[in-house]
Amino acid sequence: MKIVKAQEFDLRREVEYGSAEQNEAVRTIVLDVKNEGDAALLRYTEKFDGVKLETAGLRVTQEELQAAYSQVEPSFVEAISAAAANIRSFHTRQKRNSWMDLQPDGTLLGQIIRPLKRVGVYVPGGKASYPSSVLMNVIPAQVAGVREIVMVTPPATGGKAGIDPYILVAAAEAGVHEIYRVGGAQAIAALAYGTDTIAPVDKICGPGNIYVALAKREVYGVVDIDSIAGPSEIAVLADDSADPAYVAADLLSQAEHDEMASAILVTPSEAFAKACQAEVERQLAELPRRDIAGASVRDYGAVILVDSVEEGIDVINKLAPEHFELIVEEPMAYLGLIENAGAIFLGPYSSEPVGDYFAGPNHIIPTNGTARFSSPVDVDDFIKKSSLIYYSKEALLQNGATIMELARREGLEGHARAIEIRLLKEGKAGANNDNQ
Repeated sequence: MKIVKAQEFDLRREVEYGSAEQNEAVRTIVLDVKNEGDAALLRYTEKFDGVKLETAGLRVTQEELQAAYSQVEPSFVEAISAAAANIRSFHTRQKRNSWMDLQPDGTLLGQIIRPLKRVGVYVPGGKASYPSSVLMNVIPAQVAGVREIVMVTPPATGGKAGIDPYILVAAAEAGVHEIYRVGGAQAIAALAYGTDTIAPVDKICGPGNIYVALAKREVYGVVDIDSIAGPSEIAVLADDSADPAYVAADLLSQAEHDEMASAILVTPSEAFAKACQAEVERQLAELPRRDIAGASVRDYGAVILVDSVEEGIDVINKLAPEHFELIVEEPMAYLGLIENAGAIFLGPYSSEPVGDYFAGPNHIIPTNGTARFSSPVDVDDFIKKSSLIYYSKEALLQNGATIMELARREGLEGHARAIEIRLLKEGKAGANNDNQ
């Protein structure tokens, strides 16, 4: 990891959302699935995953779900169950209620909150499987009241149709029983448009590779999506009270996700910077995913030197990182200064994996600086709101002339006349202010 001063580091990170060839390939896949349904799903599953399926084999059976339990350790079942309880408890606090406000003139205004009816969850395969992401997508939707949650995940490559049993157990523990063995852009298209086997959904969520991200962007508007996520990020602001071994381990915890993941240390101490730099190299040599993590810290890692913790927080606010750890003396004293971060971890024992797996807050967090204007996945992502308006005769008579004034100023005479016809019926057509 290179050591640079704050003014020498480009805080903007350009993430390219696919090449022209990748975008064109995704558009073709999406259109084929839209037009051909299951036939296109089966064709692309064989082409990309090396798995030849019949239509009846797309859906994972209940027997497969139960069999998965015999393929995982009991300790994993206990761990995933405990994590699910924490995640559910946290997200339950986010639940909103409908409300109504009855005013003295008989007007009733309000907001009705309803859950989405059907949600699709994408669970990736590939470089790693993520049972924890099953929980982070499914549980907020359940808390919101979504009745139908369907999961899609790629079949195993190499000609076998098996799905990682840890993913299946996580799905079962979360209460998902509608699961299909299909991945990639074709799975996203199936969720958006539906096929004979897979009914369409209202929203698609969950991480995936570049083809999944591009497909989500392609179908947005037909359905809602959670986001188009970029590579994972962590930024740590630490002073010399921190332990370099802790900081290095946390940086590598994100670097091992992907060669394009970003791991950045911000510190006011040059001695600490050098100690962390050396510790990263030492730990990297012993990391099983050292090739991936090594590419990440080489190409997208950095140690940024600042003059003070306050200047460091200014750097963090400009980075707007996905994960932000503040490991300084009395971190709570600086909490009010942090404006842009997807998730904030305070103190030496709040390591990023605590949030990834167990604490309860969602680990699906905005990337690529979008924490400036967006938030982690939560219960609100799985609800919709309807405004409620009941106007009494008294209220319309009192305010009708004002409404007509606004409509006519915008040149919309039809709007004005829709009010006027009612005022004429009540003998109030000449009203020109709220008090007449």
